Amino acid sequence: MGQCDQCPSCKNPRSNICFLNQGKSADGLMSDGTTRFTCKGKQIHHFMNTSTFSEYTVVSQFNCTKIDDETPLSSVCLIGCSFTTGYGSVVKTAEVKPGSTCAVFGLGGVGLSVVIACKMAGASRIIGIDIKKDKFEKAKELGATECIAPQDTEKPIAQLLLEQTFGGVDYAFECIGNIETMTSAIYSSNYNYGTTVLIGVSGLSKTITFDPMLLITGRTVKGSVFGGVKGKKFVPQLVSDYNAKKFDLDKLVSHNLPLEKINEGFALMRAGESLRTILTF
Repeated sequence: MGQCDQCPSCKNPRSNICFLNQGKSADGLMSDGTTRFTCKGKQIHHFMNTSTFSEYTVVSQFNCTKIDDETPLSSVCLIGCSFTTGYGSVVKTAEVKPGSTCAVFGLGGVGLSVVIACKMAGASRIIGIDIKKDKFEKAKELGATECIAPQDTEKPIAQLLLEQTFGGVDYAFECIGNIETMTSAIYSSNYNYGTTVLIGVSGLSKTITFDPMLLITGRTVKGSVFGGVKGKKFVPQLVSDYNAKKFDLDKLVSHNLPLEKINEGFALMRAGESLRTILTF
Protein backbone atom coordinates (compact mmCIF):
# COMPACT_ATOMS: atom_id res chain seq x y z
CA MET A 1 0.00 0.00 0.00
CA GLY A 2 1.46 3.31 -1.09
CA GLN A 3 2.05 6.22 1.25
CA CYS A 4 2.77 9.69 -0.12
CA ASP A 5 2.53 11.47 3.26
CA GLN A 6 0.93 14.48 1.54
CA CYS A 7 -2.70 13.67 0.69
CA PRO A 8 -5.56 13.93 3.25
CA SER A 9 -5.72 10.14 3.54
CA CYS A 10 -2.02 9.75 4.37
CA LYS A 11 -2.25 12.56 6.91
CA ASN A 12 -5.24 10.90 8.62
CA PRO A 13 -4.11 8.31 11.22
CA ARG A 14 -7.27 6.26 10.59
CA SER A 15 -6.58 5.68 6.90
CA ASN A 16 -3.98 3.75 4.90
CA ILE A 17 -5.26 4.10 1.33
CA CYS A 18 -3.29 6.86 -0.39
CA PHE A 19 -5.34 9.05 -2.75
CA LEU A 20 -2.38 9.81 -5.01
CA ASN A 21 -1.44 6.14 -5.25
CA GLN A 22 -4.86 4.80 -6.20
CA GLY A 23 -5.61 6.47 -9.54
CA LYS A 24 -3.53 4.86 -12.27
CA SER A 25 -2.52 1.83 -10.20
CA ALA A 26 -5.99 0.30 -10.57
CA ASP A 27 -5.38 0.27 -14.32
CA GLY A 28 -1.97 -1.36 -13.93
CA LEU A 29 -0.12 1.83 -14.79
CA MET A 30 2.47 4.08 -13.19
CA SER A 31 1.40 7.55 -12.07
CA ASP A 32 2.34 9.04 -15.47
CA GLY A 33 -0.08 6.67 -17.23
CA THR A 34 2.58 4.36 -18.69
CA THR A 35 4.04 0.93 -17.86
CA ARG A 36 7.68 -0.08 -17.50
CA PHE A 37 7.21 -3.63 -18.81
CA THR A 38 7.11 -5.07 -22.32
CA CYS A 39 7.20 -8.61 -23.66
CA LYS A 40 7.97 -9.18 -27.33
CA GLY A 41 6.94 -5.62 -28.04
CA LYS A 42 3.64 -5.90 -26.17
CA GLN A 43 2.87 -3.64 -23.23
CA ILE A 44 2.60 -5.52 -19.90
CA HIS A 45 0.72 -3.94 -17.01
CA HIS A 46 1.90 -3.51 -13.44
CA PHE A 47 0.27 -5.44 -10.59
CA MET A 48 -0.63 -4.00 -7.18
CA ASN A 49 1.98 -1.23 -7.49
CA THR A 50 4.83 -3.72 -7.05
CA SER A 51 4.95 -6.36 -9.84
CA THR A 52 7.22 -8.69 -7.89
CA PHE A 53 6.82 -11.72 -10.17
CA SER A 54 9.86 -10.51 -12.10
CA GLU A 55 13.63 -10.38 -11.69
CA TYR A 56 13.56 -6.59 -11.95
CA THR A 57 10.74 -4.14 -11.31
CA VAL A 58 10.00 -0.44 -11.14
CA VAL A 59 7.88 0.93 -8.32
CA SER A 60 6.81 4.35 -7.13
CA GLN A 61 8.74 5.95 -4.31
CA PHE A 62 5.46 5.79 -2.40
CA ASN A 63 5.70 1.97 -2.39
CA CYS A 64 9.29 1.65 -1.13
CA THR A 65 10.60 1.51 2.40
CA LYS A 66 13.97 0.76 3.99
CA ILE A 67 14.35 -2.32 6.22
CA ASP A 68 17.19 -3.70 8.32
CA ASP A 69 20.12 -4.83 6.17
CA GLU A 70 20.58 -8.19 7.89
CA THR A 71 17.00 -9.29 7.25
CA PRO A 72 16.56 -12.66 5.43
CA LEU A 73 14.32 -11.83 2.46
CA SER A 74 13.23 -15.45 2.07
CA SER A 75 10.78 -15.09 4.96
CA VAL A 76 10.35 -11.37 5.52
CA CYS A 77 8.79 -11.01 2.04
CA LEU A 78 5.54 -12.18 3.68
CA ILE A 79 5.40 -8.82 5.46
CA GLY A 80 4.85 -7.25 2.04
CA CYS A 81 1.26 -8.47 2.07
CA SER A 82 -0.24 -11.49 3.83
CA PHE A 83 1.30 -11.31 7.30
CA THR A 84 0.81 -7.57 7.66
CA THR A 85 -2.79 -7.91 6.46
CA GLY A 86 -3.62 -10.45 9.17
CA TYR A 87 -1.49 -8.94 11.92
CA GLY A 88 -2.68 -5.37 11.32
CA SER A 89 -6.32 -6.47 11.24
CA VAL A 90 -5.90 -7.64 14.83
CA VAL A 91 -3.75 -4.91 16.37
CA LYS A 92 -4.89 -1.89 14.29
CA THR A 93 -8.36 -2.53 12.87
CA ALA A 94 -9.93 -4.62 15.66
CA GLU A 95 -7.61 -3.61 18.51
CA VAL A 96 -8.02 -7.00 20.21
CA LYS A 97 -7.84 -6.78 23.99
CA PRO A 98 -6.20 -9.28 26.41
CA GLY A 99 -8.54 -12.03 27.58
CA SER A 100 -10.72 -11.78 24.45
CA THR A 101 -12.39 -14.59 22.54
CA CYS A 102 -11.63 -14.60 18.80
CA ALA A 103 -12.93 -16.63 15.85
CA VAL A 104 -10.84 -16.87 12.68
CA PHE A 105 -12.67 -18.00 9.53
CA GLY A 106 -10.13 -19.42 7.08
CA LEU A 107 -6.74 -20.78 8.12
CA GLY A 108 -4.62 -19.90 5.13
CA GLY A 109 -1.65 -17.55 5.25
CA VAL A 110 -3.70 -14.51 6.26
CA GLY A 111 -5.87 -16.42 8.73
CA LEU A 112 -2.85 -17.92 10.46
CA SER A 113 -1.29 -14.45 10.67
CA VAL A 114 -4.48 -13.39 12.46
CA VAL A 115 -4.03 -16.32 14.84
CA ILE A 116 -0.44 -15.27 15.59
CA ALA A 117 -1.49 -11.69 16.26
CA CYS A 118 -4.44 -12.70 18.47
CA LYS A 119 -2.09 -14.75 20.61
CA MET A 120 0.38 -11.86 20.84
CA ALA A 121 -2.51 -9.55 21.81
CA GLY A 122 -3.34 -11.83 24.74
CA ALA A 123 -6.58 -13.41 23.52
CA SER A 124 -7.60 -16.21 25.88
CA ARG A 125 -9.53 -18.22 23.31
CA ILE A 126 -8.74 -18.40 19.59
CA ILE A 127 -11.11 -20.57 17.54
CA GLY A 128 -9.98 -21.52 14.04
CA ILE A 129 -12.61 -22.46 11.43
CA ASP A 130 -11.79 -24.18 8.14
CA ILE A 131 -13.16 -27.02 6.01
CA LYS A 132 -9.65 -28.45 5.57
CA LYS A 133 -8.82 -30.20 8.81
CA ASP A 134 -5.19 -30.77 7.82
CA LYS A 135 -4.63 -27.09 8.65
CA PHE A 136 -5.61 -27.52 12.28
CA GLU A 137 -2.26 -28.79 13.54
CA LYS A 138 -0.43 -25.75 12.20
CA ALA A 139 -3.12 -23.41 13.53
CA LYS A 140 -2.79 -24.84 17.03
CA GLU A 141 0.99 -24.68 16.80
CA LEU A 142 0.70 -20.95 16.09
CA GLY A 143 -1.78 -20.18 18.85
CA ALA A 144 -5.29 -21.46 18.10
CA THR A 145 -6.84 -22.97 21.22
CA GLU A 146 -9.34 -25.06 19.24
CA CYS A 147 -10.44 -25.68 15.65
CA ILE A 148 -13.78 -26.49 14.04
CA ALA A 149 -14.63 -27.97 10.65
CA PRO A 150 -18.14 -26.67 9.76
CA GLN A 151 -18.99 -29.81 7.79
CA ASP A 152 -18.59 -31.88 10.96
CA THR A 153 -21.26 -30.00 12.90
CA GLU A 154 -25.03 -30.45 12.68
CA LYS A 155 -25.67 -26.82 13.55
CA PRO A 156 -24.71 -23.74 11.49
CA ILE A 157 -21.25 -22.60 12.53
CA ALA A 158 -22.53 -19.22 13.77
CA GLN A 159 -25.10 -20.87 16.04
CA LEU A 160 -22.47 -23.26 17.39
CA LEU A 161 -20.12 -20.40 18.21
CA LEU A 162 -22.91 -18.43 19.90
CA GLU A 163 -23.67 -21.42 22.13
CA GLN A 164 -20.05 -22.22 22.91
CA THR A 165 -19.14 -18.63 23.79
CA PHE A 166 -22.26 -17.65 25.74
CA GLY A 167 -23.57 -15.10 23.27
CA GLY A 168 -20.87 -14.73 20.64
CA VAL A 169 -17.17 -14.05 20.24
CA ASP A 170 -15.58 -10.69 21.01
CA TYR A 171 -13.87 -10.58 17.62
CA ALA A 172 -14.51 -12.47 14.37
CA PHE A 173 -12.17 -12.34 11.39
CA GLU A 174 -13.24 -13.44 7.89
CA CYS A 175 -10.11 -14.33 5.90
CA ILE A 176 -11.64 -16.10 2.90
CA GLY A 177 -13.68 -13.64 0.84
CA ASN A 178 -16.80 -15.81 0.78
CA ILE A 179 -20.17 -14.08 1.21
CA GLU A 180 -21.59 -16.95 3.29
CA THR A 181 -18.67 -17.03 5.71
CA MET A 182 -18.77 -13.24 5.99
CA THR A 183 -22.38 -13.50 7.11
CA SER A 184 -21.54 -16.33 9.51
CA ALA A 185 -18.72 -14.27 11.02
CA ILE A 186 -21.07 -11.35 11.66
CA TYR A 187 -23.71 -13.60 13.23
CA SER A 188 -21.12 -15.31 15.42
CA SER A 189 -19.96 -12.08 17.09
CA ASN A 190 -21.45 -10.97 20.40
CA TYR A 191 -24.78 -9.25 19.77
CA ASN A 192 -23.90 -6.26 21.96
CA TYR A 193 -20.18 -5.58 21.63
CA GLY A 194 -18.82 -8.02 19.05
CA THR A 195 -16.58 -6.78 16.25
CA THR A 196 -16.30 -8.50 12.88
CA VAL A 197 -13.42 -7.66 10.54
CA LEU A 198 -13.85 -8.53 6.85
CA ILE A 199 -10.42 -9.21 5.35
CA GLY A 200 -11.09 -11.62 2.48
CA VAL A 201 -11.92 -10.10 -0.91
CA SER A 202 -15.19 -11.34 -2.42
CA GLY A 203 -15.94 -11.74 -6.09
CA LEU A 204 -17.02 -8.79 -8.22
CA SER A 205 -20.69 -7.73 -7.86
CA LYS A 206 -21.19 -9.96 -4.82
CA THR A 207 -23.48 -8.51 -2.15
CA ILE A 208 -24.08 -9.37 1.48
CA THR A 209 -27.50 -9.23 3.18
CA PHE A 210 -28.33 -9.32 6.88
CA ASP A 211 -30.93 -8.06 9.35
CA PRO A 212 -30.17 -4.45 10.46
CA MET A 213 -30.96 -5.49 14.04
CA LEU A 214 -27.63 -7.30 14.01
CA LEU A 215 -25.95 -3.89 14.14
CA ILE A 216 -28.54 -1.91 16.06
CA THR A 217 -27.91 -4.03 19.16
CA GLY A 218 -24.27 -2.94 19.16
CA ARG A 219 -22.27 -5.15 16.81
CA THR A 220 -19.54 -3.55 14.71
CA VAL A 221 -18.48 -4.60 11.21
CA LYS A 222 -15.20 -3.31 9.79
CA GLY A 223 -13.18 -3.82 6.64
CA SER A 224 -9.41 -4.03 6.55
CA VAL A 225 -6.99 -3.55 3.65
CA PHE A 226 -3.35 -4.36 4.39
CA GLY A 227 -4.30 -4.54 8.06
CA GLY A 228 -5.27 -0.87 8.13
CA VAL A 229 -1.62 0.14 8.60
CA LYS A 230 0.53 2.65 6.73
CA GLY A 231 3.12 0.55 4.93
CA LYS A 232 6.16 2.83 4.85
CA LYS A 233 6.01 3.34 8.61
CA PHE A 234 4.68 -0.02 9.83
CA VAL A 235 6.58 -2.50 7.63
CA PRO A 236 10.08 -1.56 8.91
CA GLN A 237 8.83 -1.98 12.48
CA LEU A 238 7.42 -5.42 11.71
CA VAL A 239 10.71 -6.42 10.10
CA SER A 240 12.60 -5.31 13.20
CA ASP A 241 10.18 -7.28 15.39
CA TYR A 242 10.74 -10.36 13.24
CA ASN A 243 14.51 -9.97 13.55
CA ALA A 244 14.02 -9.67 17.32
CA LYS A 245 12.14 -13.03 17.18
CA LYS A 246 8.87 -11.59 18.46
CA PHE A 247 7.04 -13.82 15.95
CA ASP A 248 7.97 -16.63 13.56
CA LEU A 249 7.22 -16.11 9.87
CA ASP A 250 8.99 -19.28 8.77
CA LYS A 251 6.09 -21.45 9.95
CA LEU A 252 3.83 -19.75 7.41
CA VAL A 253 5.96 -20.91 4.47
CA SER A 254 4.86 -24.28 3.10
CA HIS A 255 6.65 -24.30 -0.26
CA ASN A 256 9.66 -22.77 -1.99
CA LEU A 257 9.73 -22.76 -5.80
CA PRO A 258 11.90 -21.17 -8.49
CA LEU A 259 10.28 -18.40 -10.53
CA GLU A 260 9.86 -20.64 -13.59
CA LYS A 261 7.49 -22.84 -11.54
CA ILE A 262 5.23 -19.96 -10.56
CA ASN A 263 2.15 -21.64 -12.08
CA GLU A 264 2.69 -24.63 -9.81
CA GLY A 265 2.54 -22.20 -6.90
CA PHE A 266 -0.77 -20.82 -8.10
CA ALA A 267 -2.13 -24.36 -8.52
CA LEU A 268 -1.19 -25.20 -4.93
CA MET A 269 -2.89 -22.01 -3.73
CA ARG A 270 -6.13 -22.64 -5.66
CA ALA A 271 -6.29 -26.21 -4.36
CA GLY A 272 -5.82 -25.02 -0.79
CA GLU A 273 -2.70 -27.17 -0.48
CA SER A 274 -0.28 -24.41 0.51
CA LEU A 275 -0.04 -21.72 3.14
CA ARG A 276 2.43 -19.44 1.39
CA THR A 277 4.74 -20.31 -1.48
CA ILE A 278 7.96 -18.33 -1.79
CA LEU A 279 9.36 -17.80 -5.29
CA THR A 280 13.14 -17.66 -5.54
CA PHE A 281 15.10 -15.97 -8.34
